[in-house]
Parts: sequence; structure tokens; C-alpha cells
Amino acid sequence: MDTFPNLVSIGYEGRSVDELVETLRAQGVSCLVDVRLTPISRKAGMSKTALERALHAAGIEYVHHRDLGNPKDNRDGYRAGHASSFDRYQRVLTTAAGRDALRHVSELLDGGAVALLCFERDHAQCHRHQVAEELAELRTLRLVCV
Repeated sequence: MDTFPNLVSIGYEGRSVDELVETLRAQGVSCLVDVRLTPISRKAGMSKTALERALHAAGIEYVHHRDLGNPKDNRDGYRAGHASSFDRYQRVLTTAAGRDALRHVSELLDGGAVALLCFERDHAQCHRHQVAEELAELRTLRLVCV
């Protein structure tokens, strides 16, 4: 039986950094890819440096891909389900930088389970779902939303 790498989609909304790390460990994640445009947060432990430190302590690699971030002025429309916001983000993914970032995440999947992280807890309301769709076009994988 063929086994495919797991791509885990996770939002930190409503989670502590400890809960996030424990969920990632339970899913066997070896690398977390932060797909926030700007990896800062008012939530304790979720800004880039603190998060990277917590993940490192748990044996999980941290990678930030700014080129997979959703532009700030596109987020409200995205959460509201506006097709124009989805289209705008799709254009982000088709830039040279977006394609390079997607290829890098695809390569990271060769090393084991990879998680995509952003704020929104619901995969369907976050741009992570489009990132996951693009990655599924590049390679066969198993998507797990937690």
C-alpha cells in the first residue's frame, strides 16, 4: 500500500501555544510552515520568535513563507467568502515567489508530515485551503485539518 505524506492544516485561533504544539506532535508533524504574511500576534507565544522557540523545543522545524501570506486588505473579504478575494489570493499563489514557496513546501513533505499555520481555526475560511489545493496539484498527499 502506498503511503502519502500528511499535510496538516491548523489555525491557532482559540489555542494556546502548548495546545498547538501538542496537536502538531499528535499528528507527527516534523515541520510547521507559517503562511501568515506577517508572523506577529497579540496571542502569547504565537509570534515568530516565540513560536519558533516552542516548536524547536518540541523537535519541530519552523519555516515562514511570507510569499504564501494573504494580503491584509484581502482578509475581510476572504473571511466573508467573496469570490474576488479568493481570486486575488490565487494570483498571489501564481507569482514566481508564490510558486517557489509552494515547491519548497512540497519538498518539505519528503521529510514527513508538514503543517500549514495561520490564525483562522476553520480551514475553509482561511487561505490555507487554497495553499493545500495547490500543493495537492503538485503531489499526492493526505490533507488533515485539525
